[in-house]
Amino acid sequence: MIEVKNVAYTYADGTKAVDDVSMTFPEQGIFAVMGLSGSGKTTLLNCIARFLFPQQGAILLDGQDIQAMKESDFRQQVGVVFQHLNLFPHLNVLENMMLALERVQGRSKSEAKAEAMEILDRLNIGELAANYPAQVSGGQAQRVAIARGLALKPKFMLLDEPTSALDAATTSDFAQWLRELQEFTSFIIVTHDLPFAEQTAEQGVYMENGQVREQGRLTEVLQNLDRC
Repeated sequence: MIEVKNVAYTYADGTKAVDDVSMTFPEQGIFAVMGLSGSGKTTLLNCIARFLFPQQGAILLDGQDIQAMKESDFRQQVGVVFQHLNLFPHLNVLENMMLALERVQGRSKSEAKAEAMEILDRLNIGELAANYPAQVSGGQAQRVAIARGLALKPKFMLLDEPTSALDAATTSDFAQWLRELQEFTSFIIVTHDLPFAEQTAEQGVYMENGQVREQGRLTEVLQNLDRC
């Protein structure tokens, strides 16, 4: 479980991006953090991912303050996929997967290759193994980046605007694919795309001006927004 307790973050220019926010992300399932651009949702994700350090409050992973954790321990438990995906362009899909297993978990090349291929096959993208990032679509690249993160078997995967590289025709298929991955990990999805969140998540929060405006079951959150 990830607990966000009274977290606040202010940028150097004085912009208060996250303002006394509290929420709990349960283990198992898909949780959506929704809001318009500038609502603070991506800043919150960066705080949870330990790329930004809140000036107020604490974030706990299974009761432990994430700032007190060793970097290697934290990274093995919490994976992140940003909008730019960060796939290495000079490596094919299989090699991108292998690199994570070799560098982070110390697997031998043969072990990493076998495990990476098994994961790609289980996620139904094994046919992309020999392709380079420039040879796959935006949606396929998104799935590869998520597969690379899942290779490390994290407790949580943080996804920043995962539909940004998708066209409308593939978003529903991607939502279904994510739901099928719940057996592997728990997802925290930051998105402005409310229909996508509705197709994907069971619970969520809606942020506005750095604060939580609504939170609870996803259907109830969206119904409350419609009433306003």
